[in-house]
Amino acid sequence: RIPAYEMIRFSVNIMRGCFGGCTFCSITEHEGRIIQSRSEASILREIEDIRDQTPGFTGVISDLGGPTANMYRLACKSKAIEQACRRLSCVYPEICPNLDTDHSSLIGLYRKARELPGIKKVLIASGLRYDLAIRDPAYVRELVTHHVGGYLKIAPEHTEAGPLAKMMKPGLGAYDRFKALFEQFSKEAGKQQYLIPYFIAAHPGTTDEDMLNLALWLKRNGFRADQVQAFLPGPMALATAMYHSGRNPLKGVHRDRGELVESPKGLKQRRLHKAFLRYHDPENWPLLRDTLKRMGRSELIGNGKRHLIPAWQPAGTGASGGEGARTGRKHQGQRFLTQHARAASSAPKTSGR
Repeated sequence: RIPAYEMIRFSVNIMRGCFGGCTFCSITEHEGRIIQSRSEASILREIEDIRDQTPGFTGVISDLGGPTANMYRLACKSKAIEQACRRLSCVYPEICPNLDTDHSSLIGLYRKARELPGIKKVLIASGLRYDLAIRDPAYVRELVTHHVGGYLKIAPEHTEAGPLAKMMKPGLGAYDRFKALFEQFSKEAGKQQYLIPYFIAAHPGTTDEDMLNLALWLKRNGFRADQVQAFLPGPMALATAMYHSGRNPLKGVHRDRGELVESPKGLKQRRLHKAFLRYHDPENWPLLRDTLKRMGRSELIGNGKRHLIPAWQPAGTGASGGEGARTGRKHQGQRFLTQHARAASSAPKTSGR
């Protein structure tokens, strides 16, 4: 038994490549910036093969996706421009006017996949590029109405302009517009569905203040992340160059000038940044209290709604040193509590805030 195969055995890869250019990711370097899309016939044949030949198939395709869920058949409007272009990203700092963002081919594929005999449901589990999706509300409607299994993954990665610029990610304005469409179309479809946002801790260019502001945004919007990721420098990623050189290659690197980039490197600071993402975990409260006092933000310690963490400590917690401490402690029942779910025993709320 191969656990990784169990996760993907009912999924279909419909394309390769990514033109997002996120600095912490090397998919563009591995698979290319120009999207290579499979034909509809090839994809539908694979779905039929899964239906007919895969033991245990219940009629649910777990994903039609790839590196990004919604870049299928998206490309530059001009082959000549595409061949000459040297932009690192087609969508940052703004979506290129030469990029065709029409999702009609993907909508057509979804509909044909749903119509296949024996296929009960087709889910989209790959991460969604929401700044592209809001360019085509018809796609968002199709996705939300037919292809969300209760939760949809998207990746704002951060809320603050400094880290987002180092990541080459859009600001929260695009997230807010997508969230509004998502909630509108979910309501029209009579479904209670929720967004699961992903965030990165300790990315190059991220300060303690940035992580505090992110934690405040999470609490203000009712998000509780139980599984978080911290940046790790990997091969072929621009953020890795920032991490090791202390300079921003996006601004040009020169011997005596250029933008300097501070990276959270020590275990203590990396643990702190993860603790901000999991502000609700009592194990992190002592570390966060000390940090808030050091930052001159003691007003955020207390038991009211405007406070980030309480002043009291539950018995038997807080001795491990905070998030990331190497104690072997395991989190029980890990999940992502959204603004619609407060605790394991609570029923989902109908209001977003």
